[in-house]
Order: sequence, then structure tokens, then C-alpha cells
Amino acid sequence: MNTPAPACACGIVLVLLSLLTGPQTTTAQKNDIDIYSLIVDSKVSSRFAHTVITSRVVNRADTMQEATFQMELPKKAFITNFSMIIDGVTYPGNIKEKAAAQQQYSEAVARGESAGLVKATGRKMEQFQVSVSVAPAAKVTFELVYEELLKRHLGLYELLLKVRPQQLVKHLQMDIHIFEPQGISFLETESTFLTNELADALTVSQNKTKAHIRFKPTLSQQQKSPEQQDTVVDGNFIIRYDVNRTLSGGSIQIENGYFVHYFAPEGLPTIPKNVIFVIDKSGSMQGKKIQQTREALIKILDDLSPKDQFNLVSFSGEATQWMPSLMPASAENVEKARSYASGIWAQGGTNINGAMLMAVQLLDKANQEELLPFGSVSLIILLTDGDPTVGETNPKNIQKNVQDAIDGQYSLFCLGFGFDVSYAFLEKLALDNGGLARRIYEDSDSALQLQDFYQEVANPLLTAVAFEYPSNTVEEVTQDNFQLLFKGSEMVVAGKLRDQGPDVLTAKVNGHLLMQNITFQTEAKVAEQEKEFQSPKYIFHNFMERLWAYLTIQQLLEKIVSASDAEKQALETRALGLSLNYSFVTPLTSMVITKPEGQEESQVAEKPVENGSGSADSWLANRGGFGRQAGAPGKIPSLSRYKSPGPVHYRHLPSHPVYDMSPVLMGADFGPSLESAPAGPDGVFYDMDLRITEITMTAPPPGTSPAVPAPIQAPSVILPLPGQSVDQLCVDIKHSQGPMNLLSDPDQGVEVTGQYEMEKAQFSWIEVTFKNLQLQVRASPEHVVVTRNRRNSVYKWKETLFSVMPGLKMTMDEAGLLLLSSPDRVTIGLLFWDGPGQGLRLLLRDTDRFSSHVSGTLGQFYQDLLWEPPAADDDSKRTLSVQGHDHSATRELKLDYQEKAPGTEISCWSVEL
Repeated sequence: MNTPAPACACGIVLVLLSLLTGPQTTTAQKNDIDIYSLIVDSKVSSRFAHTVITSRVVNRADTMQEATFQMELPKKAFITNFSMIIDGVTYPGNIKEKAAAQQQYSEAVARGESAGLVKATGRKMEQFQVSVSVAPAAKVTFELVYEELLKRHLGLYELLLKVRPQQLVKHLQMDIHIFEPQGISFLETESTFLTNELADALTVSQNKTKAHIRFKPTLSQQQKSPEQQDTVVDGNFIIRYDVNRTLSGGSIQIENGYFVHYFAPEGLPTIPKNVIFVIDKSGSMQGKKIQQTREALIKILDDLSPKDQFNLVSFSGEATQWMPSLMPASAENVEKARSYASGIWAQGGTNINGAMLMAVQLLDKANQEELLPFGSVSLIILLTDGDPTVGETNPKNIQKNVQDAIDGQYSLFCLGFGFDVSYAFLEKLALDNGGLARRIYEDSDSALQLQDFYQEVANPLLTAVAFEYPSNTVEEVTQDNFQLLFKGSEMVVAGKLRDQGPDVLTAKVNGHLLMQNITFQTEAKVAEQEKEFQSPKYIFHNFMERLWAYLTIQQLLEKIVSASDAEKQALETRALGLSLNYSFVTPLTSMVITKPEGQEESQVAEKPVENGSGSADSWLANRGGFGRQAGAPGKIPSLSRYKSPGPVHYRHLPSHPVYDMSPVLMGADFGPSLESAPAGPDGVFYDMDLRITEITMTAPPPGTSPAVPAPIQAPSVILPLPGQSVDQLCVDIKHSQGPMNLLSDPDQGVEVTGQYEMEKAQFSWIEVTFKNLQLQVRASPEHVVVTRNRRNSVYKWKETLFSVMPGLKMTMDEAGLLLLSSPDRVTIGLLFWDGPGQGLRLLLRDTDRFSSHVSGTLGQFYQDLLWEPPAADDDSKRTLSVQGHDHSATRELKLDYQEKAPGTEISCWSVEL
């Protein structure tokens, strides 16, 4: 019988320092290391997810090969175990105090080896990677286990798994079991790699309290095509769900002597808020950042409730307030604020201290003048992209000044735009003042990220929330006092039942709602609750105790950020003890993995942290500190001078009709010779100054037409007309002012609107609203945004998508065709067409499902149509009568954008609107 190899018998140690983590897969050299089995098993019990990834590989080469296990894991997860089984011998991972593994870490760094075996790979994930040498024909089993408590965000829990085997796998299977005693009210799946062909490999079964999602594709289903051995399985697999809840004291659940209390009551009114937006307009915000900030701020202002009060503070070297006092969020004031926000331009330094104190003074003044409604909530939202450079620039002094000024009266939320800002500084600034910090990533959806954050705090429901339990029944309770409860979130309290405790656990939740105190009461029968969690298929043993430990550690780590020096040691000691007792890899612990003797290359890894440097040492040293952030973009090489060895010739190849021309660069002065110009490592010449002094063009002789015929264009819209002798109608929009109601069908519960730009001859946006589902899909040339219950999801064109939710299926293929369908509804397609006449396009299928009440610019064509006979002298012209209005139709050749670019020619009747 093989036994785990003792650490002393192995020549190599892998040290995982300060890891927090979540899913991905095994990579290998093609045809050598064969992944013959990959299993992802995730059990979600009462929001607590326990995920096991098992990968089995074999070396089919004749020589020693390296096998690499690579996974992407959620940042909020804790690794609890990693092991390798090589030829029947287990090499386990052992959790140790970080200092105990420091020697191996230091030695590896001294040898110049990378410590980046765990690195951030996007907004939500971190990548974990381990390599091991494998003898010919030898087999290796990798197993990774991690746990996380799913957090409710804008009304949903999300379990995110990432799968990237990078090769076909004989046995590929994902199983997700969800058990929620409160009952599952909503469940959807989404994948970036699923296609209609793969849909049969996905099965979803659900009853009142349980759900099972299985993905088990065959080898042929995994193949991109019969000719290709590459796999299509590469990307995200997401499950989102919510549970039943009422206007009550929440749900208490009990398992093996521990309890968890979830509180998110339904039906509470929103508390009015007083909000100050503090906007950085320093020089570093120039360009797209300030443009996206303006766009988001305008949208956020539109979302203010008439009961709210607000003001704006913009700052660079100096801070400026929009109005001298808080203003009611009336339509008139919001419109004035929108105009002010539109005029914010970026220049100058960064005076965070002055701006923050100005914001506090605005609230203090309103408070002194009794202008803050009793029971209202006061918030300050700071957005900045850099370190302070003007006024007070010491981060600790700024933190102290702001904390002293706020004095516990208001909540501060900090948004760090990009990676040039010290996230640790903002995090401490927020946590010191009852709020939280969030990084805004520089991307095409930055404005949406800002809007999403605002939606999280836009609807306060309760203030000063306190949980009470009989002191003789519970102990070691997690945080039980909270400043604010927002709509769409959830408060979680966990603890241990005392020995000889009562048969019934009672609880009170006290809070302030508008101008009154409110108390919720609930209770749970211990024996009855214990029985709920006895199904081994859905529940792993002692999960409630591990949930309690996980939550306690997370809260301790958060407290450390804002704790005084005297308090930090005790908090760290307790967090470390729990991390070791429950085998969690946290910023205070390391995992040491033994490897087979004779493998001389050691590997070291440590958890990347949000404040940037990526090391556990820096996490401990820089809590609340201030410094350069990892991942900041490097400088762009400057362009200087370059001399061409001779004239540069090029020919313009147009995609639309132009004169035939052969431009030639003549007599250009390019400075030093090409031979002396420094070339980069990629062969590109930098430091060049190209100055064109003359361009010659060849045009057709006067009176002649261009040699290139006008290519056939795609129409604005192609409409399939069911039941007509004319199968398709091509519509070109020639007159448009403002947003258009393209089609509306109240019986179908669908509405399509759009904005058509006449100058560009294309839609700038198209929006589809499903009223029964409270869901909107908005397409622009940049991306697609799906909004449901104030929650935005952003998808880029041509990134595959397969999403199934109650009442709707959304799919996008590699060509960028997004289809929105359901069994009894018209299928609506959106496409960013990149063929001739490129731009956003609308597609309709199953149009026979339109009701008789359909209307709109395009919807009118699905009412009673009357075609007049073709003209006697010209059978390419007809008259189309729609609801008493006549339209001239001409038979023309058009490009069918419903096919992949460049499309196919079709002959259709074309009308202009």
C-alpha cells in the first residue's frame, strides 16, 4: 500500500504563500501529456460552496515530460487542499504559518525564480499553477479543493467556474449541486463556450429546494469541427440564483452545532438619501476616463429618487462644489446637474484631502441647518484614479483628517479608477468610515461598472442593524452590528450553539427604518434544522462550521485594515489560528507541497492582493499604506526620427467606391538613416518622425466615371414577411430624428427601440425590452449590455455566449450574432455587421408569432399588407400599402447581412422610410 511521502524524503518543496483562490484546468504539451479525465464537483449548501477539481493525466511520450495543472479561482475563495498522486504515491499540501515557509520563499526569490505562480487574471479570478515532471507512461492525479461563501449582489448569488482543458478530454464532467432550505426562487446558467450543438450535454433539474446542473460532453461534442482536434470547451460557466424570502427576521439554519442567520427582508420601502459625488478631474483622468465618468454620472443622476438630496464636488488641484448646499433631486435640478457634469474636463493635480473635507462640510452644514430629513441616510462617493499630489499628500494624514471630519455620521464609498491609485489607501479610507472600496477597471464598460456600484448603494433599506440572540444559547458569533442594509444585498451572521442549548433558537433583528425603530423576530427548531442537512449527495459534513470559520476570517482580515496598531496583533493571531485549524490558505498562511525526490526546481507562489504588489509580505506591511500598483500600464515609447532609404510607395485598397489612386510619398525627410534607427525587440522601429511633404494622386480623366462600380450594400433592416408572396422586405431608413420605436407587441411583452444616425447610415444603438421579464438588452457598436433588476452584464461582440433563464435563451456565436428566443415568442437577433455598409443590424425570426397588436416603424409591416401589382412598363416597381399609407417598393440587389460577412446577394423589394 502506498503512503504519502514524508516531507523529509523529498528533495523539492512547493510553497503556496498567501493564496486566496477559484476555477480553470490542466494544460499540457499536445500529444504528450494526455488529460484523460477532468471532473469539477461543486456543492453549494446554504450559499457555502465547496468545489473539488480533479484532473488525471498520463505521459504518452517516450521521455520525461512536464505536466502543468492550471486553474482559475475566485478571489474571495480559500484553497483548503491541493495534492498530487504520482504512480500511487500521494504528495499532499500542508498549511503552515507564512513565516514557517519564508525560508523556501526567500531562497527561490534569491535564485531569481518567479513567485508569480498565483496571479490575478481579470476582475474576479486568480490563476493557480503547479508543474511536475512525469516519467514515460506514468499517471498523475491533481486535486484542488477550495471554498467560498457566495455573496448576494443586486439580488443574485453567483457561482463562477472556469474550464480550460486546452485539449479533448475523454471524461469531462461538471456537477453542481445546490441545496437551499429557503427554496430556490430563480436559477439561470450562462456559459461563454456552450453552443446549440453542446446544449444537449447540459442538463438542469430543479425542485423546490434543490438543483442539479450537469455538463458532460462527449469527445465529438467537444471538437470544434470533425476536422479539428481542438476543443470548444474554453471559458466561463456561471450559475446565478436567488432564494425565497419574506418580510421577516430572516432564515436561521443549523448544522452540527453551528448556525447561520441570513437576513434580507422583502417589501421594505427605500430610505431617502443625501449623497455627495466627489469626482476627480485631474490631468490623469483625461481622455476616455473622464468621458466614461461623465457618461456614468449623468446616468446615475437620472436614477436619483425625487426624495433624495445631492450635490457634486469636482476636484483637481482645487475642489469646486456645484451648488453651495444640498439640492433636492427634482427634475429641474437633475437636468442642471447633468449640464454641469457634461462640462467636467480633466486637468491639473489631485487634491483628495481638500475635496473630501469640502464634501463633509456640505453635509455638516445641511445637518446644522436641519435640512437632512430625519431618518435619511448620508453617503459620500469618491471616484479617483491617482495618488494625491496637491495639498495634504500624506495618506495617513488624509485618512485621519477624513475620519475625524466624518466622525461616524456618514458613510464613505471609494472607487479607484485603474491601477495608478493606491487601492490600500482607498480601502482603509472607506472601511474607517462605514463604507467599502471598489476598483473600476479601465475598459469599454467602465461607465457601466460605475453605474453598477451606484446601484448597490442606491436603495438603503435599514440603518443601525443589530442581531440579538439569547446569551446562554450561542457563542463565538461573527459580526452582528451593521451600519446599512441595501436592497439586493444580504446580511450574514454565524455562530456556535452552546452545549446543552435550547431546542429552539430565537433571534431579534433591530434596525431603524425612516422615522421609527423596527424589530424582526424569528426562530428555528434545532432538531428540525439539523435534519435538513443530512443528505450526503448535497451536503458535505461540517459545512456550517467551515462557513462560520470562513466568515470569521474574512471579517478579521477586513478589521485588520482599519485597526489601530495595538489591535492588529490580536486580530492577526486569531485569524492565523483559524486559518491553520481549518486548513485555509489566506494572506497569513502558506501551503507547502512536497514533490518527488530528484526534481530539483522548486516552485514558490503567493496570493496576489488587491492593493497591488501581489505578495503576502506587502499585504501585511501596506495595510492602509500607499504605493505603486501592480498591473499599471507601462510608458509608450516616444516617437522621434527615422530616415527612409528611399521613397515609400503604397496603394490604397478601398472597401467602397473611390477614384483609382496610387499615392506615392515623395521627397519625405525622415531624419537619420534607417540603419541608425533603433529597432525594438519585436523588429519595430521606435523614435521616428515621419513628415510627408508631397502626395501625388492619379484620378480618372474629366467627364469619366470611376473605374470601380459601387458595391452592393446591406440594407438598414431585412424583414421576413410570413404569409406573403414576397419573402423578404428590405428597409432603408432615410429620415430619422431621435430614438425610434421600431416595434412593440404588448401581447408578446416585447419592445424594440433604436437610434439611427443618418450621417453614418447605421444604428448607434438598439434596445430590446422584455417587459414581463423586467429585462433589457442594449446593443451598441462596442458591446452588448443586459440589464435585469438594476444589474448590468456586459458582453463583447463575437465572444460566444449561451445563457438560459426562465422565459428567455440568449446565444451569441463567433460571428457576433446575438439571438434572444423563447418557445412562444418572436426571435429577435442583434448583430454588429462588419461587411459592406457595416453597423448594428436587427434580425427577426418566427415573425408569424407577432400578435395583431404589433406596431412601430417596423412593426407596422406585420399588420395587414396590400401589394399593388407591378407597374405595366416597369415590373421592378410596386406599391406597398400599410395601414392606409402607400410606400414605393423597388426590386433591388442587396447584401443579406443575416449571413456571415461579406454576406450573400439577394433580390428583394426595397422601401425607404
